[in-house]
Amino acid sequence: MYSVPPRSAEVPNRHSLFWKLAILLVGFCLLMIGLSWSWGRHMETQNAYLSDQARITLTGYAAEAERAWKQGGQAGVDAWIADMASKEGTWVNVLGADLQSLSSTPLTPEQSRKITFLRGIDWPVSRRVIGLPWMRVPFVEHPQQGLLVIELPERLMPGRYRLFWRFMTNGVIPGLFTLLLCIGLYRMLIMPLIQLREQANAWRADQLSARVASSTTSRQDELGELGRAFDDMAERLQGTVVLQQQLLRDLSHELRTPLSRLRVACEGDADAGQLRERLGREIDCMQRLVEDALQLAWLDTERAPPSKEPIQVQALWDMLAEDACFESTWPSTQLHCALDASCWIQGNLNSVAQALENILRNAIRHSPASGVIRLDGRRQGDHWLLWLEDQGGGVAEAELERIFAPFTRLDGSRPGDGGFGLGLSIARNAIVRQGGRLWAQNTGQGLRLNILLPAVQQVGAGLPRDCGLSGSSPRGASPLPPGYNWPV
Repeated sequence: MYSVPPRSAEVPNRHSLFWKLAILLVGFCLLMIGLSWSWGRHMETQNAYLSDQARITLTGYAAEAERAWKQGGQAGVDAWIADMASKEGTWVNVLGADLQSLSSTPLTPEQSRKITFLRGIDWPVSRRVIGLPWMRVPFVEHPQQGLLVIELPERLMPGRYRLFWRFMTNGVIPGLFTLLLCIGLYRMLIMPLIQLREQANAWRADQLSARVASSTTSRQDELGELGRAFDDMAERLQGTVVLQQQLLRDLSHELRTPLSRLRVACEGDADAGQLRERLGREIDCMQRLVEDALQLAWLDTERAPPSKEPIQVQALWDMLAEDACFESTWPSTQLHCALDASCWIQGNLNSVAQALENILRNAIRHSPASGVIRLDGRRQGDHWLLWLEDQGGGVAEAELERIFAPFTRLDGSRPGDGGFGLGLSIARNAIVRQGGRLWAQNTGQGLRLNILLPAVQQVGAGLPRDCGLSGSSPRGASPLPPGYNWPV
């Protein structure tokens, strides 16, 4: 498992879901506040002030009253008042500049008291007052000569639909905006989670090729990171399953050859000594194949980061070269190391030793008997770039990546005699697991395998005294910890 550092103490980045939700909620609150303020003022105007149509109607009545006074005097005003009483059904009168009636009917004391509380057509009108308000409307052409006083007709009263608009303002409109907010939150939060659930259900149905929709993986927030992590996990899971299936197929294929040879040997006429020798050789071959295959499968599925310690490459090479010379009968002069004691890398000793030994054995296997194998390297920033060159003639450019695939043998050798094609696969997996790289290139005379591994930052600082890798350690002191098992 990859260890992910906790992010609870980090400040959310500018693409974080936190900021998106904050902007959405703050925008919604500001929208509701603005709507409440603007719409509230509008509804207050609609419910407390006369409408434009009501003002035009009252102004028209004042103009008619003025014409009736000018054209017919007191009789004309009486006729007009009688006509208005039948038209609107409310009290109407026309007053002069001295607030006395211009009709033949004088004002009663109650009416005189009420005209002291007349409202202009631009004033607010409240429905809380009992009865209909009395309005004053000056003459249109000569406002100083008189005015119309009218008890406002019910049909002209503002706020006739006050309860309806209050319901719309306080219920329907906030509900619609809240619904829009819920839709936005659903699209932002729930839809990606539904896609992730579909991805998990697809895995449960063994559909390992299913991927999260691009609308989720292209996001730059935490849900986008989660979607990309799901896709990466799906790719790794699919790759692991494919590798295991391929490994089983290749392993079963490779085991058929030694088993067939065992059957032929058992059915032949060879004497007991030759049969035992043949059986032992084929059993060793199968044992090496099974061990290498299991080791490759373990390296590919093991996700825990290996423990790391400082390793001196020169001392490690001396041990590997001594063992390789013993097995291959090559003289030590043909295995040359150009690195000095300052080359320290940070890695897992078991993994690095295994990878370097597999690379060395591969180079010996494909080099001529008089060839020279050379290990060299240089420091590149925080890493050491190491390379091992042989004189085996190299491989085709198109095969440089294929040689790291399991069970790949480019020389057409028989399984077991020329190896099983697992050494470089195991080496690459071991190097990659500790943050390094392994790749191949042709040099013109042979093959060069490049290894990039982290370097020890401060050579000599904090290095264990008993690791056996210091340049002053006696030759033959083992640089490997107790219990290390050399690969067969």
